[in-house]
Formats: sequence, C-alpha cells, structure tokens
Amino acid sequence: MKIKYSELIDQTLYFPTEEFNVSENNLLFHDIPLMEVVEKFGTPLKVSYLPKISQNIQKAKSWFKEAFEKTEYKKNYRYCYCTKSSHFKFVIEEALKNDISIETSSAYDMDIVKSLYKEGKVTKDIEVICNGFKTDDYLAKISDMINNGFENITPILDNYRELDKLTESIDSTFDIGIRIASEEEPKFEFYTSRLGIGYKDIIPYYSQKIAEHPNARLKMLHFFINTGIKDTAYYWNELYKCLRVYARLKKIAPEVNSLNIGGGFPIKTSLQFDYDYQYMVEEIVSQIKKFCEEEGVEEPNIYTEFGSFTVGESGANIYKIISQKRQNDREKWNMIDSSFMTTLPDTWAISRHFIMLPLNRWEDTYERVFLGGLTCDSDDYYNSEQHTNAIYLPVFSDTKPLYIGFFHTGAYQETIGGYGGVHHCLMPQPRHILIQKDENGELQYEIFREKQEPEDVLKLLGY
Repeated sequence: MKIKYSELIDQTLYFPTEEFNVSENNLLFHDIPLMEVVEKFGTPLKVSYLPKISQNIQKAKSWFKEAFEKTEYKKNYRYCYCTKSSHFKFVIEEALKNDISIETSSAYDMDIVKSLYKEGKVTKDIEVICNGFKTDDYLAKISDMINNGFENITPILDNYRELDKLTESIDSTFDIGIRIASEEEPKFEFYTSRLGIGYKDIIPYYSQKIAEHPNARLKMLHFFINTGIKDTAYYWNELYKCLRVYARLKKIAPEVNSLNIGGGFPIKTSLQFDYDYQYMVEEIVSQIKKFCEEEGVEEPNIYTEFGSFTVGESGANIYKIISQKRQNDREKWNMIDSSFMTTLPDTWAISRHFIMLPLNRWEDTYERVFLGGLTCDSDDYYNSEQHTNAIYLPVFSDTKPLYIGFFHTGAYQETIGGYGGVHHCLMPQPRHILIQKDENGELQYEIFREKQEPEDVLKLLGY
C-alpha cells in the first residue's frame, strides 16, 4: 500500500516538473532549496524569484517569432508588461531588461514611468500604452509627458471625452488608439464591457472626430476579453469581430498599423496544467494574417499586454503549520501562521487556486486536511486543489514541523491585499525576499521588506 506523500504525488500528478523537484525529502522551486530559505528567513514569507520574469517574457517572444516565421507574417510583434499585475520596482526593472513596452491603467502608473526616467532606467523613447478610464489627472499626466518629449506614449481611448481633453492640452501631433468594448461571455452579469467604445460606433467616431483631426493620429486598435486567451468558440468569435473592425478601419484609415490583443495568457495553477501556448500563438497569428489577406488590407503589428503571465509564476508564499484542530471525526484543520484572506486574497475573493505543496517531510505518511488562516473570519480557509477536491499533506506532528508553499502567486495578491497597510484582524504583512542569480548562476537573497511590526499597524490606525 502506498502511504507516503511522495507516493501520492507520483501516482496522481506529473512530477517533477520544470519548476519543482525534490531532493533529500525537501522541495526545490527552480532549484532553490526552500527549507534552507525558511531556516534563514523564517515564516510566513513572501518570495519573488526574479529570473522567472525574464524567462517568461523570452518564451512569449520566441513563440511569436516562430509563429511569424511559420506563417510568413510580415509585421512586428511587441511585448508589453501590464503594470497593474504587480507595480513593484524590482518587477518592472527585471521586465525592462527584455526590450519591452509598458501598459498603464491609471494616473499613478505615469508617476512610475517618470520615476524610472529620472533614475536613468528608461529613456524618453520608452513606449507606453495608456489604458483604462482616464481621469483628468491621468489625462494631464499623459499630456505633460508627451509635451516633454515622451513621443512613444499612446493613450488608448476608452470614451469620446478623452480625445477632446487630450486635444486641449497636447501641443504637437500625437498617437492614439481605440479600445473595443468587447461583448462578454453569456454567464456575465452584463453584456458589453464597461471599457472601450462599442464595435458599431468605432468607424463613425473615426470619420467624425479623428480622420480630419489636426494632431491626433490613430495607430492602434485595442482588443481584450475578460476570460483571457482560450481556445474556445467565444474567444475566436470575439477575435473575428475585432478583425472585421480593423479591416473596415484600415480601408479608411491607412495610418492604423497595430492590433493590440491585450493580455490573457494563463499561468500554471496546477501540476496538471495543460495549455499549448505555441498552438494558440500560431493560430492567432495565422487567423489575423488570413483575415487581412481575404479583406485585402495590410496585416497589423501585433501587441500583447501580458501581466499575470509575466510575473505570476515568479512568486511564492511560504507558511508553517502551527497547529491542528480536529472539529469532528473526519475534519482536521491545519492552521497556518498567517491568513489566506490577507496574503492570498484571490483564494477568498474569487476562489482562486494556486499550486500548493509541502516543503518538507515528503517521505512521511499523509492525511486529508483543510487549511485555516488566523483571522476570526469563517472564509479564511483553503480546502481543495485544482486536480482534486481535497488537500493531502504529510501527517501533522507536534515534534516535526511542517512547512507548505503556495506557488505562482506573484500577480495581484500584494496590491489587492493592501501591501504595507492594515489587514483583516490586523494580520501583519510577511517578510518579503527577492531571489536573483548572479553571473555565475549562484542564488542571491535580498530582504525587500521586513515583516510588519505591531507598532507599524497601530500607527496607521491612529494609536
């Protein structure tokens, strides 16, 4: 009978993987000895493994390069990083090593770009795609930067008002894009996205407001659907509708030369993750090329705005199991030394799953458990993995501490959870470390932010 945790993994999952392996009964993440990290930095702990950011960017670039060569696609591909996925400076600086553009979503993003410029991290040639509903402050910052020589900033119009405001404040010619308000899946509570301009309104709007505009030049059509890039009838149908608008627009607006298909590449949330990235890229590129040929228009430059795909798989959260509560004959609650609601808010807000594995004791027997956080909220728990409706971990022991990790948690969790602020039940923010590799491939550790202290939280509350 197979009763060891390692045997359970062997018979239920594909293991080891590109990211995970086990050595001497302990888990490795990108060859990082996690138990050594725990011994050095303690728990709870947030980990950011920076090389993974560059690795994923280069993977995407290679997929598009291969697809372009295979389909004889004549234009260019541009990778943009969607900053809202993680605004941390160390993330953006790592991403910028790979010759990318930046996509912004608020006025505060523009301050990040200016800060990077002042430090010499970027030049005024940096390409910035400005998305989102634009407040007066956002529009003013866009205008100010264009007036000061940032010529590769492209505001993507979300509504009719934005062009009027930009026209009033920009002194020279400037590029713009238009975001299509895509139609959402039938299961959504609304039919059309609140972001962008409706399909049927784009051509009339261009003819009336942009075609004869003295300064604005329409360069980009922007398309994004909330479900992401999936091989479904819904996705292909929305892409075709977008291409129909592009072809009609291109025939009356030859200056339009770029199609932005937004973000939406999924990340691995299970060890049974199955997504053919190369197939999807080739299919998208071939469909765009085929459609343009049939319509007799020039194919566009293709832009993507990958956020979670860029940074998600670089992150991990590590916890210690500090106690086990037996609520009845069948339910065992392993309590972590932190809170899911505060450190992994997506597990609570949208029932998101992440890869969860123990860091140690892989040769011990296992048991079925629930995982509970330390807040007094009944929703502060994690109770299943994506490949199964249960959680199995090495048997709890008072004398042999058990550590667990949640992996690919690098996107959104800190900003949604309120990094550096007050958290539910005053749970402190964990210590946050960065892991990089030097020129010799040796791991380098840096403490980015220490764990919150009680006085830090009380000060925020006015005590």
